[in-house]
Amino acid sequence: MLSDTPTAVDRGRYQDTVTPWEAPAWRTEAIGWIEARLAARGLRPTGRWRVRLRPWSVLLRLCVEGGDSVWFKANPPASAFEGALTAALARWVPGHVLEPLAVDPGRGWSLLPDGGPLFRDVLARETVAPGAWEELLRQYAAVQHALTPRASEIERLGVPAVPADALPGVLDRLDETPLPSRDRAALRELRPRLPDWCAELADLGVPDSLDHADLHDGQLFHPAPGRFTFFDWGDAVVAHPFSSFAVPARRAAERYGTRVLPRLRDAYLEPWTGAGRTPAQLRRAVGLAWRLSALNRAAAYGRLFPTVSGDAGAATAAAGARCLLELLDEPPL
Repeated sequence: MLSDTPTAVDRGRYQDTVTPWEAPAWRTEAIGWIEARLAARGLRPTGRWRVRLRPWSVLLRLCVEGGDSVWFKANPPASAFEGALTAALARWVPGHVLEPLAVDPGRGWSLLPDGGPLFRDVLARETVAPGAWEELLRQYAAVQHALTPRASEIERLGVPAVPADALPGVLDRLDETPLPSRDRAALRELRPRLPDWCAELADLGVPDSLDHADLHDGQLFHPAPGRFTFFDWGDAVVAHPFSSFAVPARRAAERYGTRVLPRLRDAYLEPWTGAGRTPAQLRRAVGLAWRLSALNRAAAYGRLFPTVSGDAGAATAAAGARCLLELLDEPPL
């Protein structure tokens, strides 16, 4: 049986974060749910466990007999869809995502197996060539391509739908984001150009699909050479799929320089070729989506637990502002 006290609680930079974890009744209910779901799988917790609290999630890592780890995640209401989405993805694109041990969509709870080493950890201990990034982007794009017929089903799971023509409205809703006056003026000056960019992106005819919206090296596992497993879908939207490219491409460029970007872009575009679209059109669309992706990533910082305020609220607002300002940057492609 799990005790009510973990071995460690990690609050990161958000020391004043208030999440449901602070409520004893919620903790008791969550621990009971975890134990029941593990028992249904024939698993027994050893009692060694850790908690990671953030304004956007409660995450528990537990050891079970046999030495494996399992993870419990509680999402805030605005991203409570993640458990149901993860379960659906495990059916639709098996082998590319984690298959949850249990989900409670009504409460936004998930119980997940360990996925192996994070790609971030592999990068820290090994020399990894840019080709690995090409392969992960190729695999991720193939997942998105396979999910295009599922867009309506994904939306019905509660994932926000943000088609290209809705993006100017996203910027309008973010008008109260705390920014220096010069940056605010620059965004307002840019605003009239958004409808033309969005129309051009939509006119290419690439259907909307699942956009992870935060696919960095800490959001995917790399269990073996050539294999990647994608997870952490709390920021996801149904949107133009090419919006997913910017985050991993930026991370790769930070490691290897911008010279790798054309090869990464072309690897990502492989599943999207054909259907009468020229390479020049696809590359232009990636550039447009790179810039416009800043909007949904900035908006995702509003998906917090309702009780978040104070320094934690200010920190997440600042992070959202940094994303928003990427809309001003010319894509380095």
